[in-house]
Amino acid sequence: MTIAMGLMASNLLQNAIDRAEPGSKLQLPAGEYHGNIVIDKPLIIDGVDQRAKIVGDGNGTVVKIRSDYVTLKNLTILHSGQEHERVDAGVSIKKARHVTVDHCRIDDCLFGIDLEQVHASALTHNWIRSKPFSLGLRGDAIRLWYSNDNNVSFNHITHSRDVVVWYSHGNTIAHNFGEYSRYSLHFMYAGRNEVLYNTYEHNSVGIFFMYSRDTVAIGNVVKSSLGTTGMGIGLKDSSNFTLKDNTLIYCAQGLYIDRSPFQPDMRNKIIGNHILYNAEGIHFHSVSVNNDIEKNVFKGNIDNVIDDEPDLHHALKNHWDHNYWDDYQGFDKNSDGIGDTPYVLFYYADRMWMFNPSVKFFYASPVISMMNFLAKLAPISEPVKILVDKHPVMYETKLEGKQ
Repeated sequence: MTIAMGLMASNLLQNAIDRAEPGSKLQLPAGEYHGNIVIDKPLIIDGVDQRAKIVGDGNGTVVKIRSDYVTLKNLTILHSGQEHERVDAGVSIKKARHVTVDHCRIDDCLFGIDLEQVHASALTHNWIRSKPFSLGLRGDAIRLWYSNDNNVSFNHITHSRDVVVWYSHGNTIAHNFGEYSRYSLHFMYAGRNEVLYNTYEHNSVGIFFMYSRDTVAIGNVVKSSLGTTGMGIGLKDSSNFTLKDNTLIYCAQGLYIDRSPFQPDMRNKIIGNHILYNAEGIHFHSVSVNNDIEKNVFKGNIDNVIDDEPDLHHALKNHWDHNYWDDYQGFDKNSDGIGDTPYVLFYYADRMWMFNPSVKFFYASPVISMMNFLAKLAPISEPVKILVDKHPVMYETKLEGKQ
């Protein structure tokens, strides 16, 4: 069925939805249609090249889906309400399966796409932006709440708040691009998810996993996280994770690890990542042990590894092996690509700022650098050992065949 164009006709689209047979297709010509519609039956709505615009009245949600087997594609969806307690959104989907939102442009909507108890559905190739509010007052671009086995891929998210995956399992988050938001991707109480080949730039935090387990993050790029606490990837109370082949670059903290793994009988694998040109490559906080940290590249960071409780030797209790360290000063006499002596990281005088935060004002300053030089030349106190890598790799290119 093709709907005749009726610019902002008050009930044209909703009437067509109500009259349509379940499973039918509504093809919308270019034009504007009143929003705040409800779809309660299997249906396909196709806007063709996003020239059909569903425009809300600025009060509530623009499109509500309350049925299985609904597809929205090629639409522009605009102008939701701005009430957080109602979760005013461009698209709200509840208690449904096999729903698809594809190639839609969602703009000037507080929340972009909100999923609540939605399973086996797909959000793909969408462009999403919140309302022009300050960062904390925007809504989330995509929110999964008790929603399992969904595919969220190839979306472009800008100037929103977060993408959240809460109490949701078995989802694939892949090939998305996010910029100028807060948490590009935030997991809580979630498991068995796959986070693959996403790119996140100029956000406060790239990817943060909290109270989660059994998840892999592979091939993601997190670049230029904003602010003095800008973070690439964070793990808090998270167990049985695999972080592999990710690139964390130009962040205040490349990788942040807090009480992870949380389960004492589990380990996390941090393998083959490029941790480059961050203020801190890896920051350990609280009891963070039993991580396998192997075949990573640490290059250009002001500090490759930080342990904010070094007296407890948390970093030292992780397994470090076959990493490339740009500050390694050993030799490779037999030319096997592995250093003849272990890489050992010590804290000298220039790390005083970790024990006394007021000293951080002088972080990386000539004064602290001079103190560090003198401490190494004629130490007046014993340095603190942070980590030992028994097989440091001499050249970062040597890791390419080991991933």
